[in-house]
Amino acid sequence: MALNQHHYEINVNWTGNLGSGTSGYKKYGRDHTITAIGLPVLLGSADKTFHGDSDRWNPEQLLVTALAQCHMLSYLHVAVLHGVVVTKYEDRATGTLVMTPDGNGHFESVTLHPRIYVADPGTEQLALSLHAEAASKCFIARSVNFPVNHDPGLLTATQD
Repeated sequence: MALNQHHYEINVNWTGNLGSGTSGYKKYGRDHTITAIGLPVLLGSADKTFHGDSDRWNPEQLLVTALAQCHMLSYLHVAVLHGVVVTKYEDRATGTLVMTPDGNGHFESVTLHPRIYVADPGTEQLALSLHAEAASKCFIARSVNFPVNHDPGLLTATQD
C-alpha cells in the first residue's frame, strides 16, 4: 500500500428478511446494521418515504452527516493553522434529494450551516473567511458531484 492511500472497511448486513426475502417490493424490510472493527453498531434503514424505519439512520442522512463532519474537521484544522481559537462548533446541515420521473434520484445540493464560536472577537472576520479554505480541504466534499454550500454564522465565546 502506498503511503498516500488510506483504505476504509465497513460491513453492511441486511436484517430485513421478513420470511420470504425479496419476493415483493413491500414484503421485505430495509433494516440493516453497519459495523466496523472497534466501533459500535450503527442501525440503518431506508428513508421512511422508501419503506424504511424512521428510527434508524438512512444513507441520505449519512451522506449529509459525512459532509458536515468533514467540513467541521477541516475547518478546525484550518483554524489552528491561522491562529483562530474556536471554542464551539455546531452545524445544522441540510440536503436536497430530487427524484426523477424514472423513479431514480440524486442529491441536488447540501448546505452546511455551521455556527462557530471564537474566543477572540478580533478574529471573527478571519474565522468566517476560513470556510472556503476548509471546503477545499474536505475530502468528502471534493468527491461528490453536487454543490456543497456554506451558510456560516459566527459568535464570540461570550454569546450563545
